[in-house]
Amino acid sequence: MPTTETRRLNPYLLWGIFLAVILLVFILVHAFTREDVEVRVAPVTRQNVIATTPTNGKVEPVNEFQAHAPAPGVVGKLYVKVGQQVKAGDLLVTMNNSDAAARLAAANTQLSTAQAAMHNMEQGGSQAERLDLSSQLDRARMQQAQASKSLTALEQLQAKGAASASEVAAAHERLQSASSTVENLQLRGTESYSPADQARVRAQLADARAAVAAAQTGYADANIRAPFPGTVYSVPVSQYDFVSAGEDLLDLADLNKIQIRAYFDEPEIGKLAVGQPVSIEWDAKPLQRWHGHISIAPTTVITYGTRNVGECLITVDDAHGDLLPNTNVTVTVTTSQRFNVLSVPREALHANNGDFVFRIVNGKLVRTPVVVGVVNLTRVEIVSGLSENDTVALSSISNRELTNGLAVKAVE
Repeated sequence: MPTTETRRLNPYLLWGIFLAVILLVFILVHAFTREDVEVRVAPVTRQNVIATTPTNGKVEPVNEFQAHAPAPGVVGKLYVKVGQQVKAGDLLVTMNNSDAAARLAAANTQLSTAQAAMHNMEQGGSQAERLDLSSQLDRARMQQAQASKSLTALEQLQAKGAASASEVAAAHERLQSASSTVENLQLRGTESYSPADQARVRAQLADARAAVAAAQTGYADANIRAPFPGTVYSVPVSQYDFVSAGEDLLDLADLNKIQIRAYFDEPEIGKLAVGQPVSIEWDAKPLQRWHGHISIAPTTVITYGTRNVGECLITVDDAHGDLLPNTNVTVTVTTSQRFNVLSVPREALHANNGDFVFRIVNGKLVRTPVVVGVVNLTRVEIVSGLSENDTVALSSISNRELTNGLAVKAVE
């Protein structure tokens, strides 16, 4: 027979059983009536996955000649205009070269004087000096001969007692004096310049030659010619303009050989390598595209405006004079490319403790780890983890978070 205490507990037990039944009914109804989450999906397909890096750059000539004013002066004449093609040696511009011509004439005069002095030194003196010396030497030799004859005659007379010893001695002195004069004149003919005089004449000749070379350079600089064939792309001066020394007169370049100096942000530098293909675009010609390759990859990081960048040189492979120097262009480097590989939209890739995607298997999401390769803005190469027949989830229509095991309904 139940006690009073047992009868008091029965209502609590009944209420517990009642609530458990209600909860079980709720779970069963929810399980059989819930709707699957709609998600956008995409198949795993084979495609070409190409990764690129764009940036800005400036066009530069590889072979460039900038003509500068050699000295302050007036532009005499311009022989070319912008866009004109010239050959090597063609006259481009002349400066008012009256001063240069005067300096060259004075230098040539100085050189002629120095050369004449050198010739005179090598010949023993000027022509007048040599004629005068020859005349003096002839007279001295005649006097020497006469003194010798006189001495011989006096010595014969002395032997006969007809001439005194003092007369013979005087004749000896006259012969010695005449012989000394002949020797001195002969020495003047062979050694008329001392070593110091010779050094001075040679130094004057060297200085004169240097002055002529400098004057010729100045005169040639005033008449500027093309050092190689190319196109004149800039002429910032006009005829009769006064220019200061070093001012730019014109710019010449071979526009078939150009390069681009490009600047890549620091995070992109590690992807760049010599030889990578480059596509080039210029806003002035939106329908045209040029191609090139990286010739010098960045070696350091520099400050460019407000950016930390790596400087890179790009050789343009198909320039034909249609890409002008100093223009700003957009360059796009292909840093990596894979052809006919398994790939999924980038939106399908998740990164949380490793890369993974959600496959659709029997109406549910299955978290699947993957190994990725090349990644660009829209596609991701799948190296392993998926097959070509798989379908992956991108996102839910209702922005609900995707989780492993979530029941879904695929929406293309």
